[in-house]
Amino acid sequence: MVLIYSHTGSARLLYICSFIFKEQLGLPFQLIIDSEKFRAHAGPKINYSDSAITAGELHIQNHSLLFEQNIKYQPVDRFTVNNYPAFFKTANGDFPFDILAASFYLITRYEEYLPHEKDMYGRYHHENSLAYKEGFLKIPLINYWLHDLVNVLQEKYPALDMQLPVFNFQPTYDIDIAYSYKYKGLTRNTGGFLKAPSFERIKVLAGGAKDPFDCYDWLKDLHEKYRLQAIYFFLLAEKNGPYDKNILPQKDAMWKLVRKHANKFTVGLHPSWQSGDDKRLLKKEKAQLLDMIDGTKMVQADGSIRVVSRQHYIRFNLPEGYQKLIQAGITDDHSMGYGSINGFRASVASSFYWYDLEKEANTTLRVHPFCFMDANSFYEQRQDPGQTFEELMHYFSVCKQVNGTLITIWHNHFLGTAAGFRGWKEIYEKFIAQVQQ
Repeated sequence: MVLIYSHTGSARLLYICSFIFKEQLGLPFQLIIDSEKFRAHAGPKINYSDSAITAGELHIQNHSLLFEQNIKYQPVDRFTVNNYPAFFKTANGDFPFDILAASFYLITRYEEYLPHEKDMYGRYHHENSLAYKEGFLKIPLINYWLHDLVNVLQEKYPALDMQLPVFNFQPTYDIDIAYSYKYKGLTRNTGGFLKAPSFERIKVLAGGAKDPFDCYDWLKDLHEKYRLQAIYFFLLAEKNGPYDKNILPQKDAMWKLVRKHANKFTVGLHPSWQSGDDKRLLKKEKAQLLDMIDGTKMVQADGSIRVVSRQHYIRFNLPEGYQKLIQAGITDDHSMGYGSINGFRASVASSFYWYDLEKEANTTLRVHPFCFMDANSFYEQRQDPGQTFEELMHYFSVCKQVNGTLITIWHNHFLGTAAGFRGWKEIYEKFIAQVQQ
């Protein structure tokens, strides 16, 4: 048991202490405001206040952020600690900065609640972020800070038994367009052919060739070979639109595809672009998913249903985007990343419960941040397969170094036989072989 003293309690402080000490370090803790009880405690203890109380304590001088109940601009003056960026500098204590407040600022995406410009899709633009401006978007900075915290705790309390996380690789796939030509009907295929005449289209529709977006058996074999448990997110818009172009969910082919994957892997919802404008559609799409698969596969030990999602185009804003997910019964979200650049949006390579700054409350929504998406590398960063492989190896290296979770996003059309994506399938398999060796 670690005793943590603060001059006053707060929901923000309890939240970040739960994430850091309970979830990341495996340490049970008690948060108290009684300084005399703190003085009397003989075991490991952390003093989160302005000044030291006892000899031998771990003292972290506090910033005001965790005791505020509003959202306002926070001056952030970057400096360097152990070769890594830090902010919320302190004058005293065992840490040169308030690691609790700084971690809270990043993991809650505090800056996304402040006035900012949107990108062309109405999303928070990565160029607004502190991580991008200060050059630490490519590293899970919070995890590096926690590594330093572990070292200090071990030095002060050698007998302290911490249960640290282990590295994990989680492959995920967004199925935006399940097939390039198949199951799209006469009208869509005729229009597609007139727009871009293709012998390949005719050959696929005639049964003489495999659809270029169909990589599902190859992926299944890949996962079995390397003993990976994948997550597939299916776009199930009830009607097509400018950004929703998948096979309609009522088609038998889509039902079979979703059920086939649900039998072996975790299947989640890829909420449509349209659902971002109409929350009723989100609930309908969730119901559609549950209808398509055996719902018992989603039942957890406590009887609740676990439903995972990732926003199409990574289209969401805080807090309303996550509030909608909670209202719809989504339990786990995989959208925490950028749809315009790769990197760690929340500066962490670990899952966490979302804290709603608007309501000043922890929530039941579990957030699983990703750091890599193929579409970012190809369309936004304009990389070739070789450059992308090096990028993937970077994220593997930094996540493994801090025992984090590496979550990648791939789309089926990158991994099939489409001419525009030659070489991407090969570097993905090469990467997985490196990770799993």
